[in-house]
Amino acid sequence: MVSTGDTAPDISAKIGTSDHEPFELDDHLGDGPVVLAFFPGAFTPPCTNEMVAFQEHADAFDAAGATVFGISADSPFSQGAFREEHGIEFDLVSDMGGDAIRAYDLEMDIAELGLYGIANRAVFVLDAEGEVVYDWVADDPTNEPDYEAVLDAAESA
Repeated sequence: MVSTGDTAPDISAKIGTSDHEPFELDDHLGDGPVVLAFFPGAFTPPCTNEMVAFQEHADAFDAAGATVFGISADSPFSQGAFREEHGIEFDLVSDMGGDAIRAYDLEMDIAELGLYGIANRAVFVLDAEGEVVYDWVADDPTNEPDYEAVLDAAESA
């Protein structure tokens, strides 16, 4: 499990739009803190609540110099529709292959919903060098993070 003090595993994926733009975590390190918010699935109530809450805190994260990314196993098309429907302005990252989800040891199944190989809800704040300075992993994927604690970590990074 990735935790505070670790070097964050790299992520190579796609930005959640129909353009299939590449995403490399390394490209976003060095300019300030990075917030990685893993979530199980777009359009589910807890995930919608979480991503909307991050959007509501966007100005505060911007003021801290932090960049927020939501990461799920959803397709880029689904993530693009999700962003549009809910007014999410930060990038979502499509990890359909599950490489990042497994690298962060977050893979889980919710069999009763037919969801396999998805991300557990978790948040990591990385400093400019890519060191994890804050980690939170949900005991239950319906739980949401403490947004103020995430913001405090980003401000301190």
